[in-house]
Amino acid sequence: MGEALTVQPLSREAFAPFGNVLETDGAELRMINEGTTERFHALARAELIADGAAIISIFRGQPRAFPYSVTMMERHPLGSQAFFPLDNRPWLVIAAEDEEGRPGRPQAFLADGRQGVNYRANVWHHPLMALGQTSSFLVVDRDGEGVNLEEWSYPAPYVIAAATG
Repeated sequence: MGEALTVQPLSREAFAPFGNVLETDGAELRMINEGTTERFHALARAELIADGAAIISIFRGQPRAFPYSVTMMERHPLGSQAFFPLDNRPWLVIAAEDEEGRPGRPQAFLADGRQGVNYRANVWHHPLMALGQTSSFLVVDRDGEGVNLEEWSYPAPYVIAAATG
């Protein structure tokens, strides 16, 4: 079957080895536009390790079925990649630390529909994991020359029994 993974709540502290959690709770708040707009300032910084441009896209993810087998991870060595849900639906975030050029044991986080993440450049993560129904995400990442995608397949799967752990 595969080694079981436990899903934990997404928090700034737990996700710190992989990047930033994008949420308004605890963020620096600035009032702008004559006091009519709240700006949650600098939730994360886009990283560009090589020449290129930071781009903004919308990804539409299909929901995953459980139990789910994590069989591969990917990383982007030339820039960060941020995901923010647009539909206020929970979703899964899966990341792993680097172990000599390959991903280590994955960690799974349950993000609420108001939390996004910014994976730092070169951080191993699983592709987008929508839950329940098709969901849209605002994505900020790098576009440009060079190979900005590495994939790794695990020799044995890690299994997530349910999105709630």
